[in-house]
Amino acid sequence: MADERDDGTDQGPDATALDEVVTFTSELIRIDTTNRGGGDCRERPAAEYAAERLAGAGLEPVLLERTPGRTNVVARIPGTDPTADALLVHGHLDVVPAEAADWAVHPFSGEVRDGVVWGRGAVDMKNMDAMVLAVVRSWAREGIRPRRDVVVAYTADEEASAEDGSGFLADRHAGLFEGCTEGISESGAFSFHPDPRTTLYPIGAGERGTAWLKLTAHGQAGHGSKVNTANAVTRLAEAVARIGSHEWPVRLTPTVRAGLAGLAAVYGIDIDVHARDFDTEPLLEKLGPAAALLRPVVRNSTNPTMLDAGYKVNVIPGQAVAYVDGRMLPGHEDEFVETMDRLVGPDVTWEFHHREVALEAPVDSPTFAKLRAAVERFDPAGHVVPFTMSGGTDAKQFSRLGITGYGFSPLKLPPELNYGALFHGVDERVPVDALHFGVRVLDHYLRTA
Repeated sequence: MADERDDGTDQGPDATALDEVVTFTSELIRIDTTNRGGGDCRERPAAEYAAERLAGAGLEPVLLERTPGRTNVVARIPGTDPTADALLVHGHLDVVPAEAADWAVHPFSGEVRDGVVWGRGAVDMKNMDAMVLAVVRSWAREGIRPRRDVVVAYTADEEASAEDGSGFLADRHAGLFEGCTEGISESGAFSFHPDPRTTLYPIGAGERGTAWLKLTAHGQAGHGSKVNTANAVTRLAEAVARIGSHEWPVRLTPTVRAGLAGLAAVYGIDIDVHARDFDTEPLLEKLGPAAALLRPVVRNSTNPTMLDAGYKVNVIPGQAVAYVDGRMLPGHEDEFVETMDRLVGPDVTWEFHHREVALEAPVDSPTFAKLRAAVERFDPAGHVVPFTMSGGTDAKQFSRLGITGYGFSPLKLPPELNYGALFHGVDERVPVDALHFGVRVLDHYLRTA
C-alpha cells in the first residue's frame, strides 16, 4: 500500500465499500455460528470467510485455534508512523441461538429486504465485522495507510467464556498484539432516541465485571411426605429469593458520573454530579427515557437464572443448585463478595462459576475525543455521551495485555428501531443506511486515530 493522502480525512470510503458492507453482513449471517455455550460452535467457516477477504486486501491473516473449529483470525495493517502505539479493532464471529419459528425472517437467511439486512448477528456483531472488512479493502484499493498500526482480530467464543477466543489469544498469542495500547469493538456509538428531538450516541468507556455464580444448598434427603426442616430445595429457594430481591446501593464510577453529566447537559439540567450531596435518582427521573442508558449501571446487580434440584417429585434431594448472573462495578468487587456471603445464609455455599474483571476507560482522553469527532462529523446534531456497558465484551480479555477498550461500532438507526431489543432479541436486523453510516464513521476514525 502507498502512503496515505495528505490529511487522510477528506475522502471517505468508496462506493464499493458501501456495497461490500451489505454483502459481507448478509453473507456472514448466512454462516451459522451459533454458540450455545456447550462447545459445539464452529466459527471456522466464518473465520475463513473473513481471512480470505483480508488477504484480498493485501494483508497476511493468521488463523488460530485452541479447539478444532473454534477459529480466530488476526491481521496487522502497518501504519506510517512506526513510533506510534498500535490500535486493536476486534469483533467476534459467534452469535447467540435463534429459534427460526419466532422470527418473521429466517435468522440465518441474511435476507436484504426493503433496505434492511435481517438475521442473527445483524447488530451483534457481524455488522461490525463486515464494516471493518469493507474499510480495510477500501484502503487497499485507494492506497491508504493509517498513521498507527491497526491490528484486526476476529474472535471465537465471545458469547460464552471466551476461552477459545480472546482469552486464548491474550494468553497464547500476545505477540500478535505487540504495541497495542487501545482497542475498539462492539456496544457503542449506536444511535439512541429517548425522545423525537434528541439523538444520543453512547460510546462505551466501561464495563461491569462478570460474576456468574453457582450456589449449592445441602440438606437432608428424604421422602417428600415427611416433615423435613433441612430441605435443601427450601434453603436454596430462600437464598435465591434474598439475592433476587436485594436492592444494591448506588455506586457511581467515574464513567457513570461522566455519562450522567453528559446527559444532564444535553437536557439543560444544572446539576453537579460530583457534589457530596448529589442524589442519583432525582436526576434519572428528570432524564426520562434517556436514563435507560445508565440506570442499569449505577449499582452492582444479581439475577438468579437457573435452578437444578431433585429427580423425583416425592423425593427430597440432599443437594440443590442455582446459578446467578451477577455484575460488579469497577472498584466495588469487595462489596459484592461481602454482600453475597451475607445473602446466601448459613446453609448455602457459593462460588464464582465464571468471573471477569470490570473495566474503566478514560473519557477525557484524546482517543475518546476522536471517537466523538468521528460520530459528530456524520451526525452533527447527535450528542455523544460516555456510558458503562451493563454486560461485557472481549475487551475484558484483551485488557490483560494492557489494552484499554472502548465500545465503538457506529450505527445510525431510525427512532422506531430499538437497538436494545434487537441485541440478542428476535428479528434482529440492521438498515443498509445504518451500515453505510457505520463504514463512513469507522473509516474516518481509523484514518485519524
